[in-house]
Amino acid sequence: MKLYSTSHNSPEIPLRDAIFTGVAPDKGLYMPRFIPRLKPDLIKKLRGLPFQEIASTVATLLLEDEIPPAKLKHIVYEAFNFDVSLQPLGEFFALELFHGPTLAFKDFGARFLAQLTKYYTPGHYKQVILVATSGDTGSAVASAFHNIPGIHVVLLYPKDKISRFQEKQLTCWGKNITPIAIEGTFDDCQTFVKTAFSDSELALSINLSSANSINIARLLGQIFYYFFAYTRLPDTASPIVISVPSGNLGNLTAGIIAKRMGLPISNFIASTNVNDAFSRYLQTGVTRPLATISTLSNSMDVGNPSNLARIQELYNHKLQKIRQDIETYSFTDRQTLIEISSTYKDSGYILDPHSAIGLLGLKAYSKHHRLANGIFLATAHPVKFKEAIEQVINSDLEPPPELSSLFQLSSSIHLKPSYKLFKRLLLERFV
Repeated sequence: MKLYSTSHNSPEIPLRDAIFTGVAPDKGLYMPRFIPRLKPDLIKKLRGLPFQEIASTVATLLLEDEIPPAKLKHIVYEAFNFDVSLQPLGEFFALELFHGPTLAFKDFGARFLAQLTKYYTPGHYKQVILVATSGDTGSAVASAFHNIPGIHVVLLYPKDKISRFQEKQLTCWGKNITPIAIEGTFDDCQTFVKTAFSDSELALSINLSSANSINIARLLGQIFYYFFAYTRLPDTASPIVISVPSGNLGNLTAGIIAKRMGLPISNFIASTNVNDAFSRYLQTGVTRPLATISTLSNSMDVGNPSNLARIQELYNHKLQKIRQDIETYSFTDRQTLIEISSTYKDSGYILDPHSAIGLLGLKAYSKHHRLANGIFLATAHPVKFKEAIEQVINSDLEPPPELSSLFQLSSSIHLKPSYKLFKRLLLERFV
């Protein structure tokens, strides 16, 4: 797999190098030069197979020139040691992606990246992984990389702008995981990570990489469950429409790549909260960063989505083609809570705020289009937003017992939104 930069001013590199550099020298994001296609007959043969077998088949096609098939199969099974489920919900389907160790879809990309990193890391190598998180990414990366020799993870998250449960999941690890609470927004955290990668002094002193969705390996790990969803639909002859709760647009990008690989997805819905930079881009054709607004669906609180650059590349920067494949809808916290409440009353199914927005997008789309196969991504377990949801459904939510032992430790560093202070901390701790 050869990868090029979306800024088109850096040499092509193999996957191994992209994993360890994260961002290209020209500050672009890496993209595969060639996306292979699965033949329709092979896609049909995936029906009924376990998720891990589906992931192995797709991963082998993507990475056959990078990793021997037997090794790659081992990586897949080590990364994805948990369930995926497509559940009917009224006239739609919920693709449940929250059965991993940190109860969020981010476990897929983070664990696949961790196993690839482990495979490629020499025994003497020391790596610092920087992660900006608005909620779920950080805990997934911490879980995936915890205790891996030679790897230290630095998590940046916006102080007081994530749920209490999410903060516990970020700060409970110790050892090779360092959480930092930035007194700002997610975009401040993301800017620090991007700036660090272009900082020549840091590059000479510390081996830096990223586990955000700016790292191409994260996206590769998210392609597989789109294929799984297809294999579990009772009727694959009708058009398939998938609603993706969207913030930094990594999950949507992975879905588009799955479509390019031959998966018969008719359309995508980018369902956002009031942080609607992508919606405005589709409406106007202008890329304009927006100030971030804090919402209940905090993993989508992104005013300047990085992966827009990848989506533009996938469509050769032709806005009309993007509009043909993707529709977008935005929803408020009030609409989100109403949807959580009504869905629970109608079916007993409990949505988290992100999944609720995914379902809202599907419902909005269905008002204008006939839908036989409407899927929304259920991206997080509702217990991660315990306080907000309990007030809406008037019922207690308890975390799975296996998570309780993680919450005995809670420690983080508080830092003002200053890149200079952040850089000083990195140099003091990791040089």
